[in-house]
Amino acid sequence: MARAATAIRHTHKMQGGDRNRPVLLLEWYDRNRRLLPWRALPGEPVDPYRVWLSEIMLQQTTVKTVGPYFEKFLARWPDVAAMARASLDDILRMWAGLGYYSRARNLHACAVKVLRDHGGRFPDTEEDLRALPGIGPYTAAAIAAIAFNRRTMPVDGNIERVVSRLFAVDEPLPKAKPRIHTLAATLLGPSRSGRDGKSRAGDVKTRAGRDGKSRASDVKTRAGDIAQALMDLGAAICTPKKPSCVLCPLSDDCAARARGDQETFPRKTPKKAGELRRGAAFVVRRGSEVLVRTRPAKGLLGGMTEVPTSTWLAAQDDTAALKQAPCLESAPRWRRKAGAVTHVFTHFPLELAVYTAAVARRTAAPEGMRWVPIARLNDEALPNLMRKVIAHGLGDEMEIHALATRRKQQEGPPA
Repeated sequence: MARAATAIRHTHKMQGGDRNRPVLLLEWYDRNRRLLPWRALPGEPVDPYRVWLSEIMLQQTTVKTVGPYFEKFLARWPDVAAMARASLDDILRMWAGLGYYSRARNLHACAVKVLRDHGGRFPDTEEDLRALPGIGPYTAAAIAAIAFNRRTMPVDGNIERVVSRLFAVDEPLPKAKPRIHTLAATLLGPSRSGRDGKSRAGDVKTRAGRDGKSRASDVKTRAGDIAQALMDLGAAICTPKKPSCVLCPLSDDCAARARGDQETFPRKTPKKAGELRRGAAFVVRRGSEVLVRTRPAKGLLGGMTEVPTSTWLAAQDDTAALKQAPCLESAPRWRRKAGAVTHVFTHFPLELAVYTAAVARRTAAPEGMRWVPIARLNDEALPNLMRKVIAHGLGDEMEIHALATRRKQQEGPPA
């Protein structure tokens, strides 16, 4: 593989230098492209719904994590119309554990808008895509390029790293983003004349040829594949640490490699750490049930299920947090579990003390709360934070219910 990559690089360097980078990328991609559940195989039509669903899920989330969720969503809602007709609660339940839950709310809102305003077909321009809920500049560019072959370059973290090394962009992120975007666009190669910005609409369905053979020299019609080639290159070769430069089709042109400091790119301005916030979570049992509530639709973890909690404040102590325990008919005896549950959000770390209590079987749930069987907690839209809290609060009991659930699934329905 390394010998072949070197030979190809040498040939193209003799033939045109910078202008042949797109060709080098496509030749490498046609041999080494990742097989991903949302990516069309050579000769297959590209499904905009799959592209959109995967791009929303992949925001701030790894390919490895997204894979199983994508498969579950596609099995449950095979097209945008099916998703638009689903309830938001069902979407949130299926999304539970994937994090960044505003994405799930926007996913549903976007599906509804595409069905209502566009007849169930995704628009094919960046401008129109950006008018849809949950679709920002990057996602619009990714869908336009990959699903509709528009000549645009979506710049994700992988592409950002490849470009910053290829051109040795010394300016630190995030200030360097505009320059990196400009440089990344040059890798699309020279544009074909045309007024609509598409490489060639008829080629969208056969990016790598009907017979699977490489069409790397036809760079003007494969904008989406060039973008995906850069994504795959960053994921597999131009990795954050110990990049495999000898296997890279662009290594001969890489300015950072020539300098010997490729691992220092992209340059980054140190992030200011968020201030630690503290609070309390209250796990209340009523027999085999636990007390939960639904968070407000807007805001952090919007619309998700949680056990009652206090506010989350930087200077909050245990006494102040415990005063915010849910009011129940008979004052329960709160017991604090040893240790604490920690979680890191994008802008701040959180530490929750967990208090447990047991109440009589006829105890009513406070207003805005409800009792849920412990055995049915997996059906709730529980974010990872709350899964950790409940597991910490219930301990062995949670494991027993989980084991019983797995046994029932293995046994199947009675004959």
